[in-house]
Amino acid sequence: MLQKTFEVTNLKREKLISSVLATLGIVMISIALVIEQDNGLQQDKVIETKNSTIQLKNMATSANNIINTESETTEINTSAEVIPIEMEVAPASVIIPPRIEVYEGMTIDELAEKLNRSLGTGYIAGKGYLIASQCIEKGVDPYVAVAIMLHETGCKYNCSTLVKTCNNVGGQKGSPGCNGGSYKAFATLDDGIIGFIDNLQRNYYSRGLNTIEKIAPKYAASSAWPTKIRNYVDQIRAS
Repeated sequence: MLQKTFEVTNLKREKLISSVLATLGIVMISIALVIEQDNGLQQDKVIETKNSTIQLKNMATSANNIINTESETTEINTSAEVIPIEMEVAPASVIIPPRIEVYEGMTIDELAEKLNRSLGTGYIAGKGYLIASQCIEKGVDPYVAVAIMLHETGCKYNCSTLVKTCNNVGGQKGSPGCNGGSYKAFATLDDGIIGFIDNLQRNYYSRGLNTIEKIAPKYAASSAWPTKIRNYVDQIRAS
């Protein structure tokens, strides 16, 4: 009887121990899972932190490169001699640096002054820069252009009525007509000068008629015209 009671007691004890051990196993497994999960989160945070650190380092490197590049550029620009260049804007969008030789060893300003000396003090006086810049831009000889203007308009001494009334400096024909006539009227003197040089470029120079002798047969009927224009050119060059 005692032996059976002892066996029963041992059995209960074994079951209790097994139950306790099973419970402890579950608890340990749970704890392990929690720890593992926590470690995973921490690892993710570490990875994220590492990635952020790498990004920050890359950004810092890029910024540093930019700063170094700007510093090098600044040093180069600072060490170089700075020469200010004055730019003058001429009509019809031409921009010519004043220090560049554009015609017979002259700058645009020097050429303009030379032309002004031949334009007199009358209606077309002071238009040397406009004429020079337009001619250089469009490939027209400025001496020839001024020579034709002086001959056709009489502006060497006193400009004709066609110039004063309708701003026609080259004796061009077309519409709108000046006072209803066959000679073209221009709204302003600048328009008339630009139109005159445009006509030389479009109907003469662009077609190979780029000398006084080649221009003459088409521009004027008089056989004396080339000689008169040549004389004006010589006077302009010598001025």
